[in-house]
Amino acid sequence: MSPLPAFLTLRNGELHFEGVPLSRLAHEHGTPLFVYSKAAMLEALAAYQRGLSGRKHLICYAMKANSSLAILQTLVREGCGLDIVSGGELERALAAGVDPAKVIFSGVGKTRAEMRRALEVGIGCFNVESIAELDVLDEVARGMGLRAPVSLRVNPNVDAKTHPYISTGLKGNKFGIAHESAVATYRHAASCAGLRVVGIDCHIGSQITQVDPYLDAMDRVLDLVEAVEAAGVHIGHIDFGGGLGIDYNGDEPPAADALWAQLLAKLDARGFGDRAIYIEPGRSLVGNAGVCLTEVLYLKPGEQKNFLIVDAAMNDLPRPAMYQAYHRIEPVKPRDGEASIMWDVVGPVCESGDWLGHERSLAVQPGDLLAVLSAGAYCMSMASNYNTRGRAAEVLVDGDRATVIRHRETAADQLRLETLLS
Repeated sequence: MSPLPAFLTLRNGELHFEGVPLSRLAHEHGTPLFVYSKAAMLEALAAYQRGLSGRKHLICYAMKANSSLAILQTLVREGCGLDIVSGGELERALAAGVDPAKVIFSGVGKTRAEMRRALEVGIGCFNVESIAELDVLDEVARGMGLRAPVSLRVNPNVDAKTHPYISTGLKGNKFGIAHESAVATYRHAASCAGLRVVGIDCHIGSQITQVDPYLDAMDRVLDLVEAVEAAGVHIGHIDFGGGLGIDYNGDEPPAADALWAQLLAKLDARGFGDRAIYIEPGRSLVGNAGVCLTEVLYLKPGEQKNFLIVDAAMNDLPRPAMYQAYHRIEPVKPRDGEASIMWDVVGPVCESGDWLGHERSLAVQPGDLLAVLSAGAYCMSMASNYNTRGRAAEVLVDGDRATVIRHRETAADQLRLETLLS
């Protein structure tokens, strides 16, 4: 079996995150409960910082992975910028104390209102994904008497070899400007009075566990930089996106510093070592820094399947239902000597897709606590109120201290914005 994620240890017969026993947190705050390790996040960030040491660079955390304010604040205090994809994320970013000049606005469907607000606060760059978006941004910026800093997201048509729902760099994906159209689009952007070209961007997908797709994408992007600059448009920074995977189930992604050693060697070999590098890691900073605690409610043996019913559900942990994703599931207090049974771990939501894990060998009884591992990314940020279930509480662990960073949502919280008919 793979080792536990960093800072998650089995001590005195139970799981601890850093110095805090998980059973204590479940007892104090109830379940489902998300618990994050500050040290795990900072260790993951440090690998990127080592890999880019000595280079002009900006690490912008892709906050869609987990947008809880205390998580953003933790990373911003370590010098990170933020990569946003909506006006709501911009407001969260500002609330977390980020320097607006370190904010990158990505996404294919920015509205005029979102553009105006981002220009008003002075964000660092818009990653633009279509000619139509360029024209609207130009119009909005001119109307405000400003010039919007832009980088074009180009689609390098590189296969990231990941799940099709999180692959973003192929011709069939909705993202980016086609490689073949990039030079003409840059010329157009440079001609717009309300725009200021500052960089080039690509992002080929998420949960990438191989180096080759990154190297291929870099070659294609650098080809474009040469062509764009030959056409008279200067490229100030090169944004290589994010997408580096984590170990969910024996996955072996390269370490961030090792990956960047290879990428920077290629960058230098092609004569672009002096350019500013922007990157937008998300999952790789927070994914293995979080667990979701859940209580076993019922055991339901059957002729074809044995169902282990817990109080966490697809509204808390959407990834299995959405991507058929694997999350390792471990007892918080393992039962020594008891025979394990093969279970499908499922939640109480009224959907057959409400499962957290298939065919898991576990020795458990009702009332036991389970930890769903690698739950720091794309869980709480994608959580919903389906079945009028309140979103879980969140706790951040720092050494021996544990701080509630989000209180559990109540039914009253959900009903507050609704109105009954008279």
